Amino acid sequence: MENKEIIKLTNELIYQRHLFNHEYRKDIFKMSIPEYIALEYIAVEEESGLYEGRAYLRDLADKLHMTMRQISNMAGKLRDAGLVLWSHDGDGSEGTYVTITESGQSIIKNQEEILKAYYGHVIDKFGKDNLLQLLKLMKQLETVMSSEAEKMESDDQEVKHNDIR
Repeated sequence: MENKEIIKLTNELIYQRHLFNHEYRKDIFKMSIPEYIALEYIAVEEESGLYEGRAYLRDLADKLHMTMRQISNMAGKLRDAGLVLWSHDGDGSEGTYVTITESGQSIIKNQEEILKAYYGHVIDKFGKDNLLQLLKLMKQLETVMSSEAEKMESDDQEVKHNDIR
């Protein structure tokens, strides 16, 4: 594939991801997408009873591919908004976790109703099979992108290691 074609396709992919992440969400999300995903995850953890309704910050960081600092900041924002309670096991070294409040549950239910109405129409018009195929392709693309990013990171570390010698 030619370099110009690679750049053209790359730019279109970046642009489409930008539109999807910003343009379409401003009217349907009442919070940031990471906050929604985190609250949804916390609510599911509460329903599962696996960790007594606790969602550990480390698990949230892994799920959202965010740093602990970013997750802590977001958890603090959600706590300050009254959507989660933040606590820890033992002295904190054993795990820091959040649980969802009634207010948080209410916000999630409201957001789900908005999403159901919006995406219900989108799915009807786009087609369920088309959406399933798109999601499958997006997952494949994400896997390839992640693998390439890890490879580049590994190559960069090897170059830095060789520079030290």
